[in-house]
Amino acid sequence: MLFDRHPELVHKGMRRNFWARGYYVTTVGNVNEETIKAYIRAQEEFDKLEDK
Repeated sequence: MLFDRHPELVHKGMRRNFWARGYYVTTVGNVNEETIKAYIRAQEEFDKLEDK
């Protein structure tokens, strides 16, 4: 419905997914900032490979 109401969000070749299919949950006491950044970088790389 989001893409139907806002067609400008749809790019050529883009899948009609808006949200990531996964999520990461932990308590603040168990991770540091570098762990979170590394996780985000890994997810970005995975998404780039899947979009090809």
